[in-house]
Amino acid sequence: MTESSPRLADLAEAYGIATEFWDWHGARTTVPDDTVVAVLAALGVDVSGADYIARELERAAERPWRRPLPAVLVVAEGSPVEVPVHVREASAVQAALTLEDGTWTEVGVLADLPESRTVDGAEVFRLTLDLPQDLPLGWHAVELQADGGQVRMPLVVTPARLELPDSLQAPDAQGWGLMTQLYAMRSSDSWGIGDLADLGDAGAWAAGLGADFVLVNPLHAAEPTGEMEPSPYLPTSRRFVNPLYIRVEDVPEVAYLSAAQRQLVEWHADDAKRYLDLDTLERDAVWPAKEAALRMIFGQARSLRRARRFQAYVEREGQGLVDYATWCAICQEHGTWWRQWPAGLQDPRSAEVEAYRDGHMQEVEFHCWLQWILDEQLAQVQRDLLDTGMSLGVISDLAVGVHPDGADAWGLGDALARGVTVGAPADQYNQMGQDWSQPPWRPDKLAELGYAPYRDMVRAALRDSGGLRVDHVIGLFRLWWIPQGAEPFQGTYVRYDHEAMVGILLLEAHRAGALVIGEDLGTVEPWVRDHLRERGVLGTSILWFERDWEGDGRLLDPEDYRELCLATVTTHDLPPTAGYLEGVHVELRSRLGLLDRPLAEEMAQEEASRDEVLADLRRRGLLREGAEVPEQVQAMHAFLTRTPAKLLGVSVSDLAGDKRVINQPGTDEEYPNWRVPLAGPEGRPVLLEELVTWRSARRLARTVARPAPTATANTTTPAPT
Repeated sequence: MTESSPRLADLAEAYGIATEFWDWHGARTTVPDDTVVAVLAALGVDVSGADYIARELERAAERPWRRPLPAVLVVAEGSPVEVPVHVREASAVQAALTLEDGTWTEVGVLADLPESRTVDGAEVFRLTLDLPQDLPLGWHAVELQADGGQVRMPLVVTPARLELPDSLQAPDAQGWGLMTQLYAMRSSDSWGIGDLADLGDAGAWAAGLGADFVLVNPLHAAEPTGEMEPSPYLPTSRRFVNPLYIRVEDVPEVAYLSAAQRQLVEWHADDAKRYLDLDTLERDAVWPAKEAALRMIFGQARSLRRARRFQAYVEREGQGLVDYATWCAICQEHGTWWRQWPAGLQDPRSAEVEAYRDGHMQEVEFHCWLQWILDEQLAQVQRDLLDTGMSLGVISDLAVGVHPDGADAWGLGDALARGVTVGAPADQYNQMGQDWSQPPWRPDKLAELGYAPYRDMVRAALRDSGGLRVDHVIGLFRLWWIPQGAEPFQGTYVRYDHEAMVGILLLEAHRAGALVIGEDLGTVEPWVRDHLRERGVLGTSILWFERDWEGDGRLLDPEDYRELCLATVTTHDLPPTAGYLEGVHVELRSRLGLLDRPLAEEMAQEEASRDEVLADLRRRGLLREGAEVPEQVQAMHAFLTRTPAKLLGVSVSDLAGDKRVINQPGTDEEYPNWRVPLAGPEGRPVLLEELVTWRSARRLARTVARPAPTATANTTTPAPT
């Protein structure tokens, strides 16, 4: 390449690609030209020739001038709305605004001393539309007639800030709830894997102790056949849900099965429940039994009202549901790696796919039906939890990305970048960086699509939820892109339009009446946390990591915690607290060869860190000398109640006294990540109905529960105990 690196840097900047960044040592790091060129290629920018950089720079500069209107405009409520218009005939422009409710009005055009530029030998003028600043929230559209044609631009007006729900508005208000890996939290009625009925039962128990929410791991869809990916953070689709979480007996059509059919359902249930006593979860053995029962129920005739509700659901979800169900159907015949399918089936818009769908309509309908059943059961869980007194109910979790060979990667086409994956640069825990094997959104294609795929995903995640936790929320600002074949540390950051990404998230949360929690752990630009706080997004604070990092590194006093956050003792990438206190994660990492220094040295540092926390708890009068591990766990949660954090989370694993690691970063098959069932202190699997009878579980829950409001004088009916 004969062009100088500065010219390449100019082109990279035009596409939001970083050519340098600050690493975890605080050193400025230059991104190699090869990485920048590969990332540009993933965005459809070819700089392989000697004069290509100059040509692409010119194209980038002309790009807005070639569009009569921007692809999309996302603005915060109350902000000035400036819509640039680029036309050849400045005197013959008409514009109109159509609000989401159908209201239509003409829009004035400001044309005083318009700016101009020559494009393809013709003069193009830049005008501005005169839009009101008091536009309502919603998905609106601007229509423009100019130069003999008509164009339409989505205009999205988002909340300037997402306000907290009424229950958390008071200055000293603080809610608490459970955090659970649903698949691992099983009951005797579960088919080997925790399901939505278990979620409702756990929430109802916690609600009786004053809980406000249950935060659950991502419930996103996994592979419908073959080996099911155990990680809930590597789904096949983020818009749809894993049918593994269906409680079969709660499907209404079960009531109309014949006696023989019900017997078959019971036999399938018995087959799946055989796995309740194992030390690992067996998704691949459980799902065939559940699928067989569900296929039989699917064949049962539905009442007219049930049939219409199913039809209404399919109509509401539209082409996205059809594409997902079609992908599932093709998987049954050709496997889940769609890049290995016959060429004609690799394009969801091809005639071959349409013909396949027409020839397999019943299979496609079955997978649509599964999603409808999930939608109904999720909605029922949320209604039940709110009826029990919870103020928020279910808080869902949104993974950062999807499997590169999954349904979304197939159905969303070039909205996801090809030839790159998402990961993280090197840090103190992963000094070679991380590759999460997930294709990122293309910022340019998202804009061209009016952010519709992102909106539909967020809207689905928020449906029937009181809140949404966004994993790696900094991905709404920038993501670490790694060229295919490169090492994780050989990537670079690509920026997104965070005003659009965050704004749309807040709009959909506002409409759902939900709050948003951003998982903002790790290396985060300071201004990003400021922006999220100003927009009303809660952060995430983990007790072990809360220190004065800008000062002397001391443990934070409880009053110095953020108010707008979810504060917890642990997270799914750490062992349950009892295990962390005993150093099981250090021993595990040593056994797996993941330590970069001697075990004794690593253990000594971990012990020093834990002792510092325990000493601080004793100094505050929260922990007595010689206290055992259960008391230490309780004291840590008591510490969190002294913080101003609006939400406190208690892991169900901590309620059980579990010690085993849920997920060990840096491993794949070396450790059974995401396959460890909920267990008690001795490592024996524990079922939900057993756990809720334990005094230790109730005691820990009561540690974070606020006292119930004092009854008023005219109260005559005592509250149930």
